[in-house]
Amino acid sequence: MGLQQIQLNIKNLKSFHDKPNVKPVLKWAGGKTQLLGELIPRIPNEYQKYIEPFFGGGALFFALMPKKAIIGDSNPELINLYKTIAKDVKSVICFLKTYVNEEKFYYSIRSEEWRDLSPDEAAARTIYLNRTCYNGLYRVNKQGNFNVPYGRYKNPRICDETNLKAAAKALNNATIIEGDYKDILRNYSEEKDFVYLDPPYLPISKYSDFKRYTKEQFRENDHSDLATEVLRLHELGCFTILTNSNHHLVQKLYQGFKIEVFKTKRNINRRAEKRTGEDVIITIPPRKQLTIRELPKPLNNQVGKYPPSRFMGSKQKILKHIWEIAKQFDFETVLDLFSGSGSVGYMFKSYKKQVFANDYMAMAATFAIAMIENNSFCLDKKEVERLLRPNPKADKFVSETFKGLYYTDEENQIIDSIRANIKNLKNRYKRAIAMSSLIRACIKKRPRGIFTYTGFRYDDGRRDLRISIENQFREAVSLINNAVFDNKKENTARRGNALTVKWSPDLVYIDPPYYSLLSDNEYVRRYHFVEGLARYWKGVTTQQHTKTKKFKSYPTPFSSRSGTHKAFDKLFRKYKDSVLIISYSSNSLPTSEEIISLIAKYKNKVEVVSINHRYSFGNQGHKVGNNNNGVQEYLFVGY
Repeated sequence: MGLQQIQLNIKNLKSFHDKPNVKPVLKWAGGKTQLLGELIPRIPNEYQKYIEPFFGGGALFFALMPKKAIIGDSNPELINLYKTIAKDVKSVICFLKTYVNEEKFYYSIRSEEWRDLSPDEAAARTIYLNRTCYNGLYRVNKQGNFNVPYGRYKNPRICDETNLKAAAKALNNATIIEGDYKDILRNYSEEKDFVYLDPPYLPISKYSDFKRYTKEQFRENDHSDLATEVLRLHELGCFTILTNSNHHLVQKLYQGFKIEVFKTKRNINRRAEKRTGEDVIITIPPRKQLTIRELPKPLNNQVGKYPPSRFMGSKQKILKHIWEIAKQFDFETVLDLFSGSGSVGYMFKSYKKQVFANDYMAMAATFAIAMIENNSFCLDKKEVERLLRPNPKADKFVSETFKGLYYTDEENQIIDSIRANIKNLKNRYKRAIAMSSLIRACIKKRPRGIFTYTGFRYDDGRRDLRISIENQFREAVSLINNAVFDNKKENTARRGNALTVKWSPDLVYIDPPYYSLLSDNEYVRRYHFVEGLARYWKGVTTQQHTKTKKFKSYPTPFSSRSGTHKAFDKLFRKYKDSVLIISYSSNSLPTSEEIISLIAKYKNKVEVVSINHRYSFGNQGHKVGNNNNGVQEYLFVGY
């Protein structure tokens, strides 16, 4: 049990002891007075209203004295008792004062039909018989008539005037209903309610309280029906506590929820050796309901230190929405399965989560190594200047392969020199910072930041195109250095296929390439030049016949509708034990309905958050209704 829960338990117990001491009006077979010390700490600190449909003696209700309550029972005599106490307790007290503890008088009162009496006299009769009958047992025969013998107590407390008045005060805050528990729960239970269920206990026996004032029994199939109703309350968002005997059927019906066993007394059994038993307290918290704000709170300052990116599909603009959802779950480890620009993984790192960042592109893995896996290393000014020095031993791959395509001859030579100098850095993280900076400098110096065209026809005169590539590199190093920090976690970055990751995180964020009939999702086609930089063009074949000198895109299941559908299904199955947050857009396939259906195969709860988002390029929206690249971004949440 955590410190927070212990403090909450202490607070609940203190609140309980600070309230007036109201005892149950009736002695009740299976009453929970002896379990109050265990029940009180387990109730939620705050709730909308209290609901108890198997009210019986109401020990927990009278202990809590909730400000707003729904209490009920299927026994009309019991309901008459509580309604009358609430409405006219003084009259009930007057009748009780006339009753005496004598056997003949007892049987004369027992022989009366309570429905023929006025409500106040019937209520007094119920209390009197309960206080003077054998062992406080209240039982009826098949005709519904009370049949417990006289108890022969010397001095039973027939009229506890003070307690009755206190009970009346508590009952005035409650709506009192006669009816079946299902009707009560379905008509009155709402999200954030606290529901206490104390049904007739298993197993069925001659001396159990199955009949509870009525001639109807509560059988095993009724307990199965109750378990189904409990699951409905769980889904609805109610906090439920249920008590029962430690029976194998109870254990089976509520497996998956917290079941605690306690030794208790069974005072109603005729055999002394049978007057002990085991009760269970089952705690069923509400299923988590996501709370989504239209305007999420600002992120912490560290998140803002991540270098801004024009990377296609970057999620920097919706980081607040992602965190707004994620923070509602209890998690410590995160897998950013398609890390891309790295902004999402970095955000999770900023909130002290252990992050595993994966992407099939080398440039994305390089960003993640530099700013997510790296907790401490930076490039100093001397190292930066050494990286910018001309290197006569550098190969001339960029200068020769991409001559006249993207940069000037001088800029190509500088890129070749920096590439060669990066290899001389011994530290893995410093190499990653240097390569990330070079990639960033190349993207900044490129109009629109992509490599699907040649020349400079999109030069709009912006500052990024005016300053030298050396200064772009220096600025990039400064930004990345500033983003490096230690979150005291062992974070990891990997380049590889998403389907082959061997890690079991608490939460998985999935932002795959979006498949659409309106555009392609080939990141490599757009970024082949900087992806080649990150790989030193190893393992790829430049397509010399193409104008852009690109290399062949990586194979991916997300390049077709059927492949995307199968890949999603594999991923959702693989991470069925993790919280899932999936980014996808409205102009992509599978459709939102199809994705929900896929997630629902492996998750009990699926919610969709819709966010207005605008991509700077990539969806070719100007060709469809001239929507200026406006799309709807979805966050699918499975838990």
